[in-house]
Amino acid sequence: MDRILLRQVLRGVLVLLCAAAVFLTVYYVTPLVYPFIFGWLLAYALNPVINLLQNKARFPRWLSVTVTLIAFVGICVTFITVLVTRIVVEIGVLLETVQANLDKWIDDLLKLANSEIIQGVVQQLSKLYEDNPDYQDTINNNLSSNAASLADIISRVIGDFFNITISVIKALPSIATIAIVILLATFFISKNWRRHQQQFSEWLPSNTLRTFAVIWADLQKALFGYLRAQFILISITAMFVIVGLLILNVNYAITIGLLIGLVDLLPYLGTGAVMVPWIIYVYVYGDIQLGIGLSIVYGIILVARQILEPKVLASSVGLDPLATLIAMFIGLKLFGVLGLIIGPVTLVILSAFVKANVFRDLFHFVRFGTRPK
Repeated sequence: MDRILLRQVLRGVLVLLCAAAVFLTVYYVTPLVYPFIFGWLLAYALNPVINLLQNKARFPRWLSVTVTLIAFVGICVTFITVLVTRIVVEIGVLLETVQANLDKWIDDLLKLANSEIIQGVVQQLSKLYEDNPDYQDTINNNLSSNAASLADIISRVIGDFFNITISVIKALPSIATIAIVILLATFFISKNWRRHQQQFSEWLPSNTLRTFAVIWADLQKALFGYLRAQFILISITAMFVIVGLLILNVNYAITIGLLIGLVDLLPYLGTGAVMVPWIIYVYVYGDIQLGIGLSIVYGIILVARQILEPKVLASSVGLDPLATLIAMFIGLKLFGVLGLIIGPVTLVILSAFVKANVFRDLFHFVRFGTRPK
């Protein structure tokens, strides 16, 4: 009995060591080969189009891959160029608007500072300051400290902005090199796709290959399901914003709606990162009608997201809505904002392993030393 227990413990330790070895390998090797991982993912995504050109248009494999890659790069470059151009134009219009309204904002600020309420508060603070000479040094020190802290924060933000800009500019050659490596890897992987599949099948035992096929099928469904779910949610947000802004006769409704839809990708902040400051600004400057309209649009978006997000994720990824919500909450608590993505992804991976009976097989191996038939 003791020998059986000892063997089970040893097999359990072996399983844990293998799992740790796999984790460490992935952790340390991935930074070295990530361009080829992206190349394989891109090749996998473009493979249906390549096969279509090869089978229907009778293109040679290399020509199908070349044409598809050129079309893909052209579409990406065109989209990025149009997007950046549009954003630059909108930023220019925004700066002109700010410049045109700057004097008005200064006058409004001066009127607010000279109002009876603000002047009354200032007089009360001055009286409190004069009546408490013992606290004057403390107040002066705190004001100096807060002013220094504010100046430090402003200088740090400006410095970080310029540092990020410089870092991006310096990284452009590296980014271009990585992009070229990814495209070359995509070309060679796609060109010999079937040969790579055959070699991979020959390297793995048949049982392991079947298990891997089940896991990959679930992960594939979950991966594209998650992307589809995010696309659906972003489209719903953008549609609500565009329709709402068109009803409210807001300029650049389509551009603003599309940008807010992209901002909706930000976990936790989402649409509120744009809508809340905008609503506060509109109320402060007295456009009550527009403020109420924007508040209604934002409220509809919040309600729609809360109702649709678990259901869309569950239907697209194949997970239970409650399990998805729990995974998102646990991920948020453990990893912060990124946990809202890490949680569902981890749940997808665990679900794929369960469906492939990986944990059952490991338990059976630890207990009996063999794989179940």
